[in-house]
Amino acid sequence: MKKTMILRLTAAIAAALIAVSCLTGCGKKKRVTAQTDETTFGIDVARYQGTINWKKVAQSGIDFAIIRVGYRGKTDGIIKEDPNGRYNLQEASKAGIKIGAYFFSTAVSEAEAEEEAEWLGRMLAKYPITYPVVYDCEGFQETDSRQYEMSKQERTDAALAFLAAIERLGYEGMFYASKGDMEQDNRWETSRIEEKYKIWVAQYPAEPYPLTEASSYAQKHHMWQYTTTGTVPGISLPVDMNVAYFGYDGIEPAKDKTPPQEAEADIEAMMDFTPVSEEVTAKNETNLRDVPSQGEDSQVMRTLQNGEIAKRVAICSSGWSKVVFEEQTYYAVSSYLTTDLSAKPAETEEDDGIQTQFTPVNESVTAKKLVNLRKLPSVEHEDATVIAQLKHGDVAVRTGVSDNGWSKLTYQGQTCYAVTSYLEPLGGSTAENTVNTEPAAPETPEAVQIQTQFESIQDRVTAKVEVNLRTLPSVEDPRCEVVATLKNGEVVTRTGINRDVGWSRVEYQGQTLYCVSNYLTVAE
Repeated sequence: MKKTMILRLTAAIAAALIAVSCLTGCGKKKRVTAQTDETTFGIDVARYQGTINWKKVAQSGIDFAIIRVGYRGKTDGIIKEDPNGRYNLQEASKAGIKIGAYFFSTAVSEAEAEEEAEWLGRMLAKYPITYPVVYDCEGFQETDSRQYEMSKQERTDAALAFLAAIERLGYEGMFYASKGDMEQDNRWETSRIEEKYKIWVAQYPAEPYPLTEASSYAQKHHMWQYTTTGTVPGISLPVDMNVAYFGYDGIEPAKDKTPPQEAEADIEAMMDFTPVSEEVTAKNETNLRDVPSQGEDSQVMRTLQNGEIAKRVAICSSGWSKVVFEEQTYYAVSSYLTTDLSAKPAETEEDDGIQTQFTPVNESVTAKKLVNLRKLPSVEHEDATVIAQLKHGDVAVRTGVSDNGWSKLTYQGQTCYAVTSYLEPLGGSTAENTVNTEPAAPETPEAVQIQTQFESIQDRVTAKVEVNLRTLPSVEDPRCEVVATLKNGEVVTRTGINRDVGWSRVEYQGQTLYCVSNYLTVAE
C-alpha cells in the first residue's frame, strides 16, 4: 500500500513538472542568436512607405526594420495582409537588414488576439525574424472602432494573450504604444505588460534624436520611436525612425526551412482606387506608365493620343487612372484624360517634365486679392519659382486655362502661370482694360468663398503620415491658415474631393477644413 502511494505521488510530481514545463516552454522554439547590449538604429514600415529600395536602405546604415505584416479591420474585424508585407520581409532580409514584424490589432477578446498571433506566426515562419514581433493597437477611443467599449483591463488582457502566443511560437514579444497612452497606466495597464515583455514607446520631441538624446517617457522601455517624418535613402516617403537599446549577435534563421514564394511589390499599395468602367481618350496626349508614379520608379510604356480609346477600370483620389489599352494595363494622370471621346486636342504646355493642357482664351484678369505668378504651372516643382506677384488692380492677359486649376498668363512681357481660383476676369479681351486700383477690403473667414468645386463623397480617411488641415484648399492664398495637423491613425470624415486639383474637404472637430488628397489614405 505504501509502495503504491509512493508510486502515485511520484507520478503526480512528474505530471506537475511536465505541466509547468509546458506552460513555460512547450512548443517554444529556442533562439539561435543572442541579444547584445549595443544601441541599434532602425525604421518601421508599412504599405504607406510605398515600394522601398531595400539595397539603398541597407547602404544607408540602418540596422533593423520592423515591418507591418498584417492588421485586423477597425470595423469589420477581418484579418488582412499588408499589401507590401511579404515583399518588405523578403527584400529587407535579402539586403542583410535584421528584421522584426508588427501586427495592427483590433482584437476584442483574448481569443481574437491569439488568433492574430497564430496568423502572424504562419506568415513569418519562412522569414529570418531576428528582432521582436510587436503588438500595436491604436484608435480604440474612436466611436467607430470595434474596441470602443472595451475597458483598459480587457485591452491589456488581449495584448498579453497575443504576446504570450507569439512567444510560444518562438518569437520575442514587444508592446508598442504612445507615451501618453502608457505612462501612469493611463490607457493600458503598462505595469502588467512591462513585467514580461519589451516596451516600444512613441514619443516625438521638438528636436528629434540625436539632438534630443532620450525619450521623456520615464518608465521602462527598450525602444524609442522618435519621429514619423524621417528620411532614408531608398524610401521616397517619410518613415518612422527608432533607437533600440539592444541588438543581436547574428541573424535568426527562419522557423520553416521551406523557401517562401517570391513576392512582388504591390504598386497600388498606397492608392485608394475605386472601380469604374468607362471609355476615355487623351485630351491631347498622355503617357501610359507601368506604375502610378512620375518618379524614377516609373517607366513610360505607351503614349495615348487624342482619339485613341482606352477603358478606364479604376480611378484614384490622388489623381491617377488605371486603364486598359490594347489588352494591357497601364496608369495615366486622370486630368489628362476625358470621357468626351469627340473632344479636340487642347493646347499643351510642357516644361521640365510638367505637362499641363490649356484651352486657349484671350481675356484680361486681375487678382481677387494677391496671387503668385510662377515660371511653371506647379507649386511643388523645384523650377516653379515665383517670378512676380499680381495684386488686385494689376492687369494680366489670360491666354489659356486648364481643368486642373491653372491659368496661363502674359504679364509685363513674360509668360507665367497662376492658380485660376485666385483670379477674376475684367470682362474685356485685351490688356487695355483698367480697374479701380483701390485694393479690396480684407475678407473675414466667414466671407471667404471657396472657389474649388468638390464632388460629394462620404468616407473615413487618415493621414498616410501627417497632413496639414487648412481653412482653404490652397497652399498659397494668404487668407489660408493651418489650424491642425492630422496624423496617421487619426480618422476624419471626408465629405468632398476634387480629383483634378488634388484637394479633399474633411470634417475635423466640428470644423470644415481642407487638405491635399495625396497625403490621405482610406482608414482601415
